[in-house]
Amino acid sequence: MVRKAEIKVVEGLRGGKGRLEMHHILKPEELNGHGRVYALIRMEPHSSIGFHEHIGETEPYYIISGHGTFIDNDGSRIPVGPDDACLIECGQSHGFENDSDEELVMMALVYNE
Repeated sequence: MVRKAEIKVVEGLRGGKGRLEMHHILKPEELNGHGRVYALIRMEPHSSIGFHEHIGETEPYYIISGHGTFIDNDGSRIPVGPDDACLIECGQSHGFENDSDEELVMMALVYNE
């Protein structure tokens, strides 16, 4: 099977600011009960994903291009850029900011523990 990703524009994801595009590569049902998101995310400059918790699931981010700030479970703010991977483990919280003047592109996978 081959098909195009489903693109959704999201405003204020998880209480964040600004707009981003989520390119859903697989639908939740295509993850066969193992997860709910496999997507490429394009974040506009000065947009963010609000600080939120993951219960029963893990989420890695992989930064493809651009620079931003990962807000870790303990509130620490870590600069990230291309080839950086961020891991949010089950029960942890996190947020993410594209605090730059350029678009940030990353992959996200949310899978069950």
